[in-house]
Amino acid sequence: MKELTVKYGCNPHQKPSRLFMKEGDLPLEVLHGTPSYINFMDALNAWQLVRELREETGFPAAASFKHVSPAGAAIGIPMPPALAASCHVEGKTLSPVAVAYARARGADRVSSYGDFVAVSDVVDISLADLLAKEVSDGIIAPGFEPEALEKLKTKKRGAYVILKMDPSYRPAAKESRDVFGITLEQLRNDARIDASLLRQVVTREKDMPESAIRDLIIATITLKYTQSNSICFAFDGQVIGVGAGQQSRIHCTRLAAGKADNWMLRQHPKVLGMQFREGLSNSVKDNAVDQFLRDDITDVELDEWRTLFTEVPDKLSKQEKQDFILAFGGIAYSSDAFIPFRDNLDRAAGSGTRYVAQAGGSVKDAEVIAAADAYGMVMCFTGLRLFHH
Repeated sequence: MKELTVKYGCNPHQKPSRLFMKEGDLPLEVLHGTPSYINFMDALNAWQLVRELREETGFPAAASFKHVSPAGAAIGIPMPPALAASCHVEGKTLSPVAVAYARARGADRVSSYGDFVAVSDVVDISLADLLAKEVSDGIIAPGFEPEALEKLKTKKRGAYVILKMDPSYRPAAKESRDVFGITLEQLRNDARIDASLLRQVVTREKDMPESAIRDLIIATITLKYTQSNSICFAFDGQVIGVGAGQQSRIHCTRLAAGKADNWMLRQHPKVLGMQFREGLSNSVKDNAVDQFLRDDITDVELDEWRTLFTEVPDKLSKQEKQDFILAFGGIAYSSDAFIPFRDNLDRAAGSGTRYVAQAGGSVKDAEVIAAADAYGMVMCFTGLRLFHH
């Protein structure tokens, strides 16, 4: 098949819309649902991300996409008990591909509400059971077990979008797009993100364990498919915070760091010990936790928030938050371009950053390196810019 009709473009008034190949057949198949233009944009970006994570790490990979940027991405390695509890999968036996998605969605559960999912491996019943409990718009994968496919077809009252991707498909070297009736063309971003990219260590501290190298690779591959400017924090085989599409890099860092802090704090004993009223959905609980962790919550919001609990938990103090966050340590931080000022590392340090990857090449490189040295960070220059638009 060379072409699919899409109900409309980015917005309902943008008709007609279609998905098509200039040469050859489409490498994907719609197994169920009526995908939108934005569904396809998310699916095709997310698929590239999980394919590269799978190829580079050797583990099943998953991504949770919203508005053409990842809310989270991860590989399928075992989850510690506190993380499993914060992702609502405590006590469950999950397959590796299901673990990858639980981690990916768990990076930022509030932002992942209504996501488009991509996984690198065949979808099994373990993942389908997990998705059945989450608010999600669709999934793209290289294949589906029959039982899993039938279960997913019932999701969203039968409207869940299910796309099957040909894993052998490789696009042409050049890509183009039209903007305001004018065609832009470029060489597709085929940069390989692997350990060789991290060899130029510019700080006094040089030692990077394999786990840190893996996390920097995961963060950097994620940035390759994140709207620029972008910053990504990673830890323990997964993304824990993404700052996407900001005009200032420090704003990217603040946004990503805030999300990384929340990821850590959702594993705090006070959060895991919350006693919710029965019958609440995971999304309601996620939003409540998000409110609980805010420093600026108003009295009106607080009164409504408290109605969700059988016993109102005590708020975490700023000192409790800081102590818990810094106890993690070993956080990886990657930037899609050079870090222009040390303020980015000042903020990243507050979230436990130990390992940094950035392009290098700023006129302020010496000041940024000095900041990394002051915090005892290990920082490498990749020499590779990864803007994505």
